Amino acid sequence: METKNIRNICLMGHGNSGKTSLAESMLYSCNITDRLGKVGDGNTICDYDVEEVKRQISISTSVAPVRFGNNKINILDCPGYFDFAGDVLCALRAVEAGIIVASAKDGITVGVERSWKYLKNAELPVMFCISKCDEENGNYYGLLDSLKDKYGSIVCPVTIPMSDGTGVIDLVHNIAYQTNDRKTVKIDVPAEDQAKVDELREGLMETAAGASEELMEKFFEAMELSEEDIALGIKLGVKDRTVVPVFASAALTNVGTEALLQGVMDYVPDPEEAGHAKPNDLILGFVFKTISDQFGKYSFVKVLGGNIKADMTLRNARTSNRDKLGRLYTMVGKHTTEVKDACCGDIVAIGKMDWATGDTITDLKSEAVLDRITMPEPCYSMAIAPKVKGQDDKIAAGLARLNEEDISFTLENNAETHQMVLSGAGDIQVDVLCSKLKHRFNVETELLPARVAYREKIKGKVEAHGRHKKQSGGSGQFGDVWIRFEPQDEQDDMIFAEEVFGGSVPKNFFPSVEKGLRNAVVKGVLAGYPMVGLKATLYDGSYHPVDSNDMAFQTAARLAYQDGIPKAKPTILEPIGLLNVTIPDASLGDIMSDISSKRRGTVLGMTADDGMQTVEAEVPMAEMSTYTIDLRSMTQGRGSFTLKFVRYEEAPGNVQQKIIEEAKAAEQA
Repeated sequence: METKNIRNICLMGHGNSGKTSLAESMLYSCNITDRLGKVGDGNTICDYDVEEVKRQISISTSVAPVRFGNNKINILDCPGYFDFAGDVLCALRAVEAGIIVASAKDGITVGVERSWKYLKNAELPVMFCISKCDEENGNYYGLLDSLKDKYGSIVCPVTIPMSDGTGVIDLVHNIAYQTNDRKTVKIDVPAEDQAKVDELREGLMETAAGASEELMEKFFEAMELSEEDIALGIKLGVKDRTVVPVFASAALTNVGTEALLQGVMDYVPDPEEAGHAKPNDLILGFVFKTISDQFGKYSFVKVLGGNIKADMTLRNARTSNRDKLGRLYTMVGKHTTEVKDACCGDIVAIGKMDWATGDTITDLKSEAVLDRITMPEPCYSMAIAPKVKGQDDKIAAGLARLNEEDISFTLENNAETHQMVLSGAGDIQVDVLCSKLKHRFNVETELLPARVAYREKIKGKVEAHGRHKKQSGGSGQFGDVWIRFEPQDEQDDMIFAEEVFGGSVPKNFFPSVEKGLRNAVVKGVLAGYPMVGLKATLYDGSYHPVDSNDMAFQTAARLAYQDGIPKAKPTILEPIGLLNVTIPDASLGDIMSDISSKRRGTVLGMTADDGMQTVEAEVPMAEMSTYTIDLRSMTQGRGSFTLKFVRYEEAPGNVQQKIIEEAKAAEQA
């Protein structure tokens, strides 16, 4: 196989738009399978994971290569649900174009909009496939017009449904693909469709002519273009994103699939044409996906330079390790076929390598390093705990394995709140991870709200006495201190000072007093949160020449803390975050109201861009635990946000009271 015969595409779009069914139809059309699997029956090639079968959604990107004539098309079937967008971003690093699948019944969904944005940011060509054209209420032309209205005249139909529903018509080559009993043959354009075809071909010629000056001159001379020139214009335009072809399909009956596959070969640039691959360079590969499950560990590599062969030794740019390759495979869903090599531009799975998603793999002589995959900050967090005590290590080990497959989530062991906090893109992703922990690693978990890391601080100044005296036969213990406590804004950590005169407390016990106080400030007096911004000055005390020791003065210091802090106007501080939320214009009022009334937030400003509003606000982070879910509901999935901690601020009195009550309840539990 040569680079010029390879195409890499990803299927994108909203959940349930028909991506997996289209992939299934492509596999069937290319004789990879002998039957068309259905998502509802749980027997598709691409959705093979237990969770995907159970939920009837794609959770991770599946790779499904097909042979089409003498060519190879690597199809990447991406998840449509936003919780799994991290897998889409990984897939975009391995392809030369994206096909956005949009249902003829649903119009332009938020999944279509997001897919367009992802491809625009990645500077990748776009093609549309209007799916489910045969279903009731399916309207190919209605959606085509909507796409033109939204994205402009660069959107052009390349295949359209036949009026009798038995196939599609290729406007470029003026031929029809008719499908009966899922088998497709080429026929002449039916007479009843010819007028529509002639009308649409005129617009197609104009769009194709705009791809180059030479084609424009040809078009103005004859007011038409040949089939070859139209195809060339579309290919040139697709590469530089000035032409967006639209295809029609009905995947469950295999209608339109062969024409789409031909369109991929005709219009999508090969990896070298796209500038993504250099066959004659040193070996260069990028790990864009990892599978680490019951089937073994496989690293999916896009070959960007040279050819990779089995038993080679390559260098991992991240670790600098020299790794001898394991076996090479072509994978169709979970089914593996061993191969001996992979040419430049192709995708290959390599078994049992200690590589991570985002790694650069090179020739031993090369120092090349490719950019790693940038993931959005996780915005939904829950504390995760085992249902059976003592299985925390099993959770951590299981999630570490799952993190090899899905790099978009994080796990933090929060020493302050004593919780394991699992953070991801949303509740569905977190729920899936818990299910995988159960059926893969045999550990059942429960999810709890992640505790907020509050702080305590005093607002007043107080002088406190701590005296520890203990006599129990033999030498006793004696420590006596007077400490002034006051607030300070220089730093969070306690500032310790001493103003002792006349040796009332010997200098060798100063560190003991400081240590006792530092141990004490870990727990505030209101709700047990760390005390910050405190200055403690030791100014007097007394000692016993025999009974005074380090532990006695530590204890005396703690007693002074417990005596003085409650009298120094202690208060609770809550973390404040900077929120940037981007939403459609129509949602602005709801979002503003929600921020100010429900979130106790303060709006700082707004900026508008292309029908979207970005609202900047400061909000207490305690009010944001469900914002991912709430925002999805308020904007029908069109909103997105980032939240960054900026500072601590005194919480309102009613909020403080609630925090104190919750802390007492937790202590008694």
